[in-house]
Amino acid sequence: MNSRIHILTTEVANKIAAGEVIQRPASAVKELVENAVDAKATSVSIVVTGAGKTLLQVVDNGEGMSPDDARLAFERHSTSKITSAEDLDHITTLGFRGEALASMAAVAQVELKTRRAEDEVGTIVKVEGSEVRGQAPAAAEQGTSVAVKNLYYNTPARRQFLKTDATELRNISDVVTRMALAYPEIAWKFVSNGEVLLDVRPERAEERVKSVLGDRAAAALLPVQIEGEAMTLGGFVGKPSYTRKNRNDQYLFLNGRYIVSRALNHAVFQAYEYLLEKGSFPFFLLFLTLDPHRVDVNVHPSKMEVKFADESAAYRFVLGAVKRTLAAHDLVPSVTMGGPSLHGASEGRAKLSFLPSEGRMGAHGQVPDEVRPVEKADLDALFDRLGSERQGLALPSEADPALPNRFAPKVLQHNVRSSDQLPQPASRAIWQVHDKYIISQIKTGIMIVDQHVAHERILYERARANFTNALPSSQQLLFPQTIALSPADFALVKELTPDLERLGFDLKPFGRNTVVIEGIPAEVRVGSEEKILQDLLDEYRNNEHETTMDVRENLSKSYACKAAIKAGDRLNVPEMISLIDQLFATEMPYVCPHGRPVIIKISIEELDRRFGRTPVPPTTR
Repeated sequence: MNSRIHILTTEVANKIAAGEVIQRPASAVKELVENAVDAKATSVSIVVTGAGKTLLQVVDNGEGMSPDDARLAFERHSTSKITSAEDLDHITTLGFRGEALASMAAVAQVELKTRRAEDEVGTIVKVEGSEVRGQAPAAAEQGTSVAVKNLYYNTPARRQFLKTDATELRNISDVVTRMALAYPEIAWKFVSNGEVLLDVRPERAEERVKSVLGDRAAAALLPVQIEGEAMTLGGFVGKPSYTRKNRNDQYLFLNGRYIVSRALNHAVFQAYEYLLEKGSFPFFLLFLTLDPHRVDVNVHPSKMEVKFADESAAYRFVLGAVKRTLAAHDLVPSVTMGGPSLHGASEGRAKLSFLPSEGRMGAHGQVPDEVRPVEKADLDALFDRLGSERQGLALPSEADPALPNRFAPKVLQHNVRSSDQLPQPASRAIWQVHDKYIISQIKTGIMIVDQHVAHERILYERARANFTNALPSSQQLLFPQTIALSPADFALVKELTPDLERLGFDLKPFGRNTVVIEGIPAEVRVGSEEKILQDLLDEYRNNEHETTMDVRENLSKSYACKAAIKAGDRLNVPEMISLIDQLFATEMPYVCPHGRPVIIKISIEELDRRFGRTPVPPTTR
């Protein structure tokens, strides 16, 4: 009787297992650098060619291996980190599963060269497709060098699912950046296609942040050092003024291992509470230390997911530690009750008062001291102040023609709109509400425009036109700006430079991980070029998961979102009119590139109905 069930060959089983451990070139780099750290290396070099698809090599000066160990290291589940099942409850090393080298050897051509300090001659081992091609004595420096060539050469289906070289290189850069930040006592060097992207010597933790992430990140550091009974938290959090539009600059390490924990990330975010703008994320580089018996790292082959014996306790500890750090630096806003209601409030500190109302009276009907009614003089002062500070209440004829206009007209193809959609030219009454919305009269009622998404729609269509016509509008900077980027951001800028130039940016590489901005798009405010570029890169990465969006579409949306005026920006009357005019010159003025509505119309009939002006039809009996 023939059986339909059979045991897979070793070759097939190894390839399946390799797919779990070595998901992409960055996975191989991660495993190799973790082995280097476990080997007590003080210097680690990473060299990649073709974003790791052609070659990735990791060289360290660690303990090295004997000839027998060098050969045995390629067997599946061979490791020097643990010896029994009980050791899984007390893991103190980064590696322990014994699968990395075997997995690489199953889907690539691997060459290992190693030597211990006590050996005069080293060993070289060559493995291809899980088959040992040779082992021999060789001259070698102390430590270990592993070269992985032609990754997935024997699994072409897997290779075709890898991303572009630029994307894979950024993933490798992320791995190297994390390890360099986590181990400042180790020298790190990262070279891609002959270009040195990172080269740092052993240094203090705060100096390492500056070396890897730049001066701006280093200037925003707030040190964290809290010791509890069961755990310790150290490292840095960023000032609320230093934020990103994604979670890229968030690094959490558990007992020296980089981990991904939504709970602990949320604890840090919660500690900032109202200190951050909506859509912003804080920087943090935190090292949590606790008894290895109280955490399980053997959850996933990537070893980045962990399970805590008491996750709630870890959450509370991290939340409290970050809150105390922020409070110690006087970054948490405070509110005082009582005091003057309209005058005398110090900057950055709210002073609140309440009108007397039912339920707030004292025991004998007296108004408590902390509750003071608003006097007529206060009201007069309030209306006087509002009258002098009102925005957008003037008609165009009252506006100063010399006022600057942030929305200089740009030639776009005008589409004919129905007359009831446009502000009435006779009166052209227009207001700005809460520095966020623009209200204007139209023939059939009133129109409300969200100023941010309106400008976003305008900039989006301009960006698309620039890509199509290759006629970018750029303004040259009188004083070019030099900006230090992380290795991953620098790689992304290099990838996007031709398209960024189409948008109007004039960028030049200037040394390692540094660019000089010599020109910016005409719509970008001078002085904000660094923030716009960084926000654009963050938004671009946020959109990368949308597989249906091509590079230029992503870049157009990202640029429009980050360069557009924001809620809270005050506009004068000419600016509001120019914004509305340009909005209705776009192909689709009703929704922003992300699908949010731009305009809301309220008809005269709806207003009449709301105010009870609609005649009530007689009831029939």
